[in-house]
Amino acid sequence: MVQSAKIREKFLSFFEARGHKRVSSSSLVPDDPTLLLTSAGMVQFKPYFLGQKQPEYTRATTVQKCFRTTDIEAIGDDRTHLTFFEMLGNFSFGDYYKAQAIPWAWELVTEGYKLDRTKLWITIFEDDDEAFDIWNKKVGLPQERIFRLGEKTNFWNMGPTGPCGPCSEIHYDQGEGIGCGRPQCDVTCECGRFLEIWNLVFMQYDRQQDGSLLPLPKKNIDTGLGLERVAAILQDQRDVFRTDLLAQILKSGEEISGAVYGQSSTTDRSLRILADHSRAITFLISDGVLPSNEGRGYILRRMLRRAVRHGKLLDIQDCFLANLSQSVITSMGDIYPELLEHQKHVQKVIQGEEERFSRTLKQGFVLLDDYIAEIKVDQKSIISGDIIFKLYDTYGFPVELTQEIASEEGLSLDMEGYEKLMGEQKERARSYQEFYDLKERPEEVYRDLTAGQKLSFVGYEKDEVRTKITSLVKNGTKVGEAGPDDEIEVVLGETPFYAERGGQVGDKGEITTETGRIRVEATYPVLDEIHVQRGVVVEGRVAVGQEALARINAGLRKAICRNHTTTHLLHWALRLILGDHVKQAGSLVEVNRLRFDYSHFQAPSEEELVKVENLVNNKILDGLPVRCYVTSLEHVKEMGAIALFGEKYGEFARVVEVGDISRELCGGTHVANTGAIGLFRIISESSIGSNLRRIEAVTGFGLVHYLRERDEIVKRLSSLLGTGDQEIVARTEVLLRELKNKEKELVSLKVRSALAELERELTGSLRIGGTALIGHIFDDIELDHLKVIMDNLQKKTTSSFIVLASKNNGRPLMLVAATADLVEKGIRCDEIVREVSPLISGGGGGKSDFAQAGGKSAGRLAEAVEKARMLAVEKLKIGSGQ
Repeated sequence: MVQSAKIREKFLSFFEARGHKRVSSSSLVPDDPTLLLTSAGMVQFKPYFLGQKQPEYTRATTVQKCFRTTDIEAIGDDRTHLTFFEMLGNFSFGDYYKAQAIPWAWELVTEGYKLDRTKLWITIFEDDDEAFDIWNKKVGLPQERIFRLGEKTNFWNMGPTGPCGPCSEIHYDQGEGIGCGRPQCDVTCECGRFLEIWNLVFMQYDRQQDGSLLPLPKKNIDTGLGLERVAAILQDQRDVFRTDLLAQILKSGEEISGAVYGQSSTTDRSLRILADHSRAITFLISDGVLPSNEGRGYILRRMLRRAVRHGKLLDIQDCFLANLSQSVITSMGDIYPELLEHQKHVQKVIQGEEERFSRTLKQGFVLLDDYIAEIKVDQKSIISGDIIFKLYDTYGFPVELTQEIASEEGLSLDMEGYEKLMGEQKERARSYQEFYDLKERPEEVYRDLTAGQKLSFVGYEKDEVRTKITSLVKNGTKVGEAGPDDEIEVVLGETPFYAERGGQVGDKGEITTETGRIRVEATYPVLDEIHVQRGVVVEGRVAVGQEALARINAGLRKAICRNHTTTHLLHWALRLILGDHVKQAGSLVEVNRLRFDYSHFQAPSEEELVKVENLVNNKILDGLPVRCYVTSLEHVKEMGAIALFGEKYGEFARVVEVGDISRELCGGTHVANTGAIGLFRIISESSIGSNLRRIEAVTGFGLVHYLRERDEIVKRLSSLLGTGDQEIVARTEVLLRELKNKEKELVSLKVRSALAELERELTGSLRIGGTALIGHIFDDIELDHLKVIMDNLQKKTTSSFIVLASKNNGRPLMLVAATADLVEKGIRCDEIVREVSPLISGGGGGKSDFAQAGGKSAGRLAEAVEKARMLAVEKLKIGSGQ
């Protein structure tokens, strides 16, 4: 059996021998605002295809980890489709084209992998005569084995916009025993017999927002050979889940569930879902994605919950996904060492999310039970589509389970309504594939303006520089000059202005020429490499081609540097105190403060935060040197520098070292010595989402301003309380105790007054036999006080049905209580509350002996109270035979 490791290595070695640079897989989180996840091998090379960057090599080969979200719900239905997969690829950036790519692909599959030539079939784009001639005349394939197909199958698009082009696919015939069995079956049939294994994309266009195709600066090659599918063929399997890539994970699923793969189509589907989804979520979390309700986190949470549901269908009672994830890490950690590096982090995220979801699943049972009880009361027989969808989408409740429970209760499902809502949800999920640049900068303008010009950032070394204005843009249009009060964007030949990136805000300052001055209010990047200064002409006029003095606001830059270096110290301290699973999940570095987002599973204690704060301040006072330098990415990995999740790095990267305690990849600006930071103070720590937390802090003069504000607050409190600073706390505690006592006295008076009023009503209340039926409305009594009154009143009766209500701040409240003897006669307070609460535009619930309701409108509160009493009267009359 040919091991998958050998398949990977043969591919990479084949193309290395033909002048290709072996490039590591990029993260599943792409450095591209138009993509949700890395779905193809070409994603990391997109700037090269578009001509936005010049690569240091013109040929590359990779094994890229990929993730496709399309039709997640269909995963498990067959034996070939996966969400996470590995794509083997070779790429040309304006170097070779079809004449080399096609013969090399044929040589590798037939001579390298030794696939049977008679089982290989080719598809090309319908009007691609060049590709046809190469396959037919150069490779030697007969024309009946080459199929011309349309844009739907043989024109590859990265997405709605971006690089694209015609493609040619290699298909493998798995034999007549697979698929539809028709004699005329061929590669155009979707029965599964002909398996696409390699797609050769001839990338030559850039698709625009309006759908038009612009030629790329150079013609390129982008290919993708599916590792899992080739492994299935070479390992003589018709099922990718039985290859060495997934077999061990599948086996772990069998061991955990007790199910055996191959014995039942139902359990086989669930086992395939466990194998695929556990692998996918392990890689997503390892690359920095955390469960959430939007974007990438939504995809992760959706898959994790789907896996848990199918575990329940396999009768797995305990949490199990962390064990399956461990199987993924064990089987693939040698190929992807980041799995081993983030092992603890991955396990904790999965464990926490699965435990929370298991509790949520139980809530789904409660919701369904309540809904079934309600529709039976209304004598309905159908569970509505919105309830089915809510159970599925919110609680992860399997539709199959809803169907089973409904059948037992003699009910049916509104599947049409459910399918409609599911379709809308899938459309939303697909829409998550695209992000948009909120600034909507006219990138094509800058691409044209800067063509052939050498632009450079010198802001690491200089605060000001003599330079030249190379471009001016006003309202998205190129202009030659600008005058007073014009808002413009400026591109300089050399610039000291740092462009907003990596959480650090852009520089401010000014640009002056002999004829005018521009106040720079913001700096941001366009096309990655171009620093655009946005500002206002405050004096005279400026023009393209003018010599200029560009000067940043050095004071603001220093404050930003203090905060940025502090984020590195904070990251180091958090990992030391909370654990090395902590990863930076975002940051904001401004002049007056810093914000640091990080992954962690619970709120750190006050003691832990104090330790973090003390560690950072100790290193500031130690005056550690801060060193920034550029080195190869290979060297970066060897020395263990921390790279941020979601960031993309080229062959070389900038490293920031703080003493010997912190080493991170970072393009920002920093102090030269930690002593320049001054001091550091955490001002808040909070949750910003599932497994995500945020620290806000201040340094330097930001801390001075913060302390002055606090000092002013202390002075004002001291003046208001008429005491010295040191006695503020003691004096406040005394006042709070006095206030609390007064509140207790007031409540006691209210309750005593209300009880006295009710005792008078008790003697003259409506009675049936020995049972008192009391209804009363108060003005402005809170719910807790209403409950106290109810408890006291019940103690004074042996058999009673009581309805107490209040208008609290204009909003109605109701309590309904019945003694045990009345419950035995059939009175249910919860049913009565549900029936009368619509009168107050609200809802409620509870138990048979006690229930409560709240609403929005008190106009019919008296009617609701009386109706509740009459419902009880009817029950009692029926119960007594009257």
